[in-house]
Amino acid sequence: MKKVLFPTPQDAEAAFYDAFAKCDLDGMMAVWADDDDIFCIHPHGARINGVAQVRESWREIFASGQTLRFHLRGQQYLNGMMLSVHSVYEHITVADEARSRNPMVATNIYLRTERGWRMVAHHASPCPSASVASAETGPQAAAKTLH
Repeated sequence: MKKVLFPTPQDAEAAFYDAFAKCDLDGMMAVWADDDDIFCIHPHGARINGVAQVRESWREIFASGQTLRFHLRGQQYLNGMMLSVHSVYEHITVADEARSRNPMVATNIYLRTERGWRMVAHHASPCPSASVASAETGPQAAAKTLH
């Protein structure tokens, strides 16, 4: 598999969602770093570590044959010289479903490597129903909660 050079984290992110929509396993893994420290957390799933397990998780997802379309909203970026963290709302449309789904909230982390930007982490979770309105309209003032 030939690795593509992603000159920006946004290029890597666009390739990630393109591969996801096309169920393109090679395209998906071209986005990921070749490092066993990578991890992925699919909605309602456990953390998956390492290249082999991340690849297998995407193979299983793509085997379902669902045609998905992604529309990203509410993107927030924290960019550094070597690391870029993206928080996005994933609005997903499934080709054979009439009803719309609640968005997912995802965090995608990219690392600048000698071969361009690569994904090192992806974590997606269902968007809490109270946050769906802000996922549609963008950031709004929220109540402060100590964590």
